[in-house]
Amino acid sequence: MENDDIVWSIINKSFCSYKVNTKTQRFCRNEYNLTGLCNRSACPLANSQYATVREEDGNCFLYMKTVERSGFPRNMWEKVKLSKSLEKALRQINEYLVYWPGFIKQKCKQRLLKISQYLIRMRKLRLRRQKKLVPIQRKQERRERRREEKALVAARVDSAIEKELLERLKRGTYGDIYNFPQVAFNKALEEEEDAEVNMEGEDYGEDEENEGEEAEEEIDEELEKELEEESENEEIEYVEADSDLERELESESDMEDIEPKATNSVKDNTRRKPRLEIEYETETLSKNAKRTV
Repeated sequence: MENDDIVWSIINKSFCSYKVNTKTQRFCRNEYNLTGLCNRSACPLANSQYATVREEDGNCFLYMKTVERSGFPRNMWEKVKLSKSLEKALRQINEYLVYWPGFIKQKCKQRLLKISQYLIRMRKLRLRRQKKLVPIQRKQERRERRREEKALVAARVDSAIEKELLERLKRGTYGDIYNFPQVAFNKALEEEEDAEVNMEGEDYGEDEENEGEEAEEEIDEELEKELEEESENEEIEYVEADSDLERELESESDMEDIEPKATNSVKDNTRRKPRLEIEYETETLSKNAKRTV
């Protein structure tokens, strides 16, 4: 314990690499510090018997330091894995820190509670959808934009020069001396051939459309002629049927006129002569007349 007092007197009054001074308090950056404050009871360097709780990859561990292991810095800290259940972890702390000071025991439990709480929050945040923040590189974007603009200007200039040279070539301004690059000349010839092929294809398509329309018009005219002929034939049949009906009706009316005369003559003859029975037969209507009716 005397060594602990000497160490603390040196740390407190002189320099310590883990100490951070502020206007209100002093903090400790040592990873084994129990509270994060720089004071006598919480300093891991000035206490030969010390314990703390740390988190590694989502798991909590209890670190303990005793006087017996102070001569072996490699094996100074004893590491014990705590359960993920908070109740079981608190029981483990009580079991391992039975005869330890109450301050260390209480601060270890408090530290375990805070660590378990932020681990729960981390799991919930992972399950949620998170926005990924991507830094915007202004200088690089500006540089790429300038390069694109320059490339567009250069492409426009090249195309304008090419068109002007091709027009001069067609006009024959340079006579028989031509120093044009062969690639540009071949490209111009291919473009002209493609334009001619496209024009021919369009003309051929228009001819086919015109032929198709003419064929459709001829078919429509033929159908109209056939319909007119059929309608004329039906009218002729109706006229013939009507004439047949009229003839038959006239014949029936003549027969009815004859019947009363015959009956009168029969009555006269009955007075003078014995009775005679006369049978009259009437012809039925023809089949064609029935159908038309």
